[in-house]
Amino acid sequence: MNIFRNPPQGLVFAMIILVMVIWSVNYLWAKATLREFDALTLASFRIMLAAAIMAPIYLRRPRRGGPDRRDAVKFVQLGFFGMVMNQVLFTIGLSLTTVSHSALLVGLGPIYVLLLAWAQGLETVSPGKIIGMLLAFTGVAVLATEHGFNLRSGTLAGDLVTIGGSLAFSIYLVLGKKVARKYSTVEMNFFNYVIAAAMISPLALRQASLLDWHRISWAAWGGLLYMAAFASVAAYLIYFWALRHVTATRIAAFSYLLPVMATLGGVLVLGDPLSVHLFIGGGLVLSGVFVAERAPAGDRIADEEQQTV
Repeated sequence: MNIFRNPPQGLVFAMIILVMVIWSVNYLWAKATLREFDALTLASFRIMLAAAIMAPIYLRRPRRGGPDRRDAVKFVQLGFFGMVMNQVLFTIGLSLTTVSHSALLVGLGPIYVLLLAWAQGLETVSPGKIIGMLLAFTGVAVLATEHGFNLRSGTLAGDLVTIGGSLAFSIYLVLGKKVARKYSTVEMNFFNYVIAAAMISPLALRQASLLDWHRISWAAWGGLLYMAAFASVAAYLIYFWALRHVTATRIAAFSYLLPVMATLGGVLVLGDPLSVHLFIGGGLVLSGVFVAERAPAGDRIADEEQQTV
């Protein structure tokens, strides 16, 4: 019996925790690597490298082939929103804000998925879900105004860009429902990254021509490799493998570890400041997402939405 085809629940949960650790550490690596790479270079190189790593994984499969022609446009959309926009905006946002703000704002993803699913008639927005969304967005307002409303100082500009990246990934999740049933996790990731790499290649080539290659340390190259190989490839493959064996609701319970671990890492490793705004805003964001996800109406549809990505 292949343990990964019929895994025990304990193994699945251990792998989910591993993914949360990988993604938490990714915030720290990315923030440190941004000291030597500018955001556009780091984001574009990350996508190109992730596509290169996915290629041999995909080519080792016995049955290979491109996506169905009818799905080509959908994969272009998935590559654009899920990889290009999400990762470029995440990196730019992180360069302008703190790890703790970024992790908490990215954690709003389930709220955006709920709103998009509701707009398409796939989800019922109950009073409980509305309360949860209001709590979460109140938390965002508290975080975003920690240093006032000046876009040129503090973290407000970075927070807004980070929200844009999280929204782009939520669009990717909703769009992914249309094709996820037809393709394996490896196929989905490979097609998405190859298409994203094709889109981002002109920017990557431009940034490569401007980069002072001798100035980049081995530690920064290691950070880029970690972001592509572990945070982009390994974590995505494990995460979507886990979704095949447990419900999205159970995985969501572990997802709350991510902003907590990333925030602690930012404070302990990078020296991010602890503030009243962070405690209150972070608490409201996490509470709001929890309430919105646990509200009864429409839970079945939302759960299905996440499982099929």
